[in-house]
Order: sequence, then C-alpha cells, then structure tokens
Amino acid sequence: MEITEVRIFSKEGSNNKLKAYATITIDNAFVVRNIKIIEGKSSLFIAMPSRKIKEPCPKCSHKNVIHSKFCNECGSQIPVSAQPQVSHDPDQAHDLRQSEHKDIAHPITAQAREYIQKKVLDAYQAEKGKL
Repeated sequence: MEITEVRIFSKEGSNNKLKAYATITIDNAFVVRNIKIIEGKSSLFIAMPSRKIKEPCPKCSHKNVIHSKFCNECGSQIPVSAQPQVSHDPDQAHDLRQSEHKDIAHPITAQAREYIQKKVLDAYQAEKGKL
C-alpha cells in the first residue's frame, strides 16, 4: 500500500481542537475522505472517518442518534434504560463518546495506522508552513 496523494483542508478558528480534515489517495486507486487532524493533550493525531450510531425508537422505529432523549420523528421520550449513565470521570466520558461512533474506514494493523498518520501529519505540517 502506498499513499499517493494527501490533501489538507484547514479549519478556521484557533480555539478549535479540530485543526483540519485530510483526504488520502491510496495506490492512485482508492480515496478516503474526512480524516480528522486533532490537537491532543501532547501532540497531533488523526481520527478516521466515522458516523454516529443510531437506534430505533421503541414507539415508531425511527432511527435516532444513540443516547437521544426524544425521538426526532414522533417526539416520544426514549426510555432512560437505553440512555447512558452520566460520568464525571474524563476517561469514562471519552469512552462513552467513542461508543457513539463507528469507523467507516480504518487501518487494521498498527503499522498501517502509523504510516497513514505520518503521511497525513507531514502533509499538514507542510501545508501549515505555507501559510
């Protein structure tokens, strides 16, 4: 696998942890869009494209974003048992946010993740240097 192109799309605003989006092309044949470049506590990292998980309303079966309090279709309250317990522990809160999303595309091996992250972050730094 070779990443043959990386495009960076910077985000406006200096107080935002989301610094940019990236699109990569693999082997001039496959594109992955919406890779996020995020400012972490100690360094930049990437987050692969993901979508929010949805669950059906018990009354009308409309698919709502997981952990919703009310159905977007019929307005019924979604039972509390389906909602998460609120945690003040930052690690548990982070795990809860993670469980609300499912990756659309992601590397299977650590080596592939490191390769993609290095290529994307190198392109981000080069783009940032142009400004």
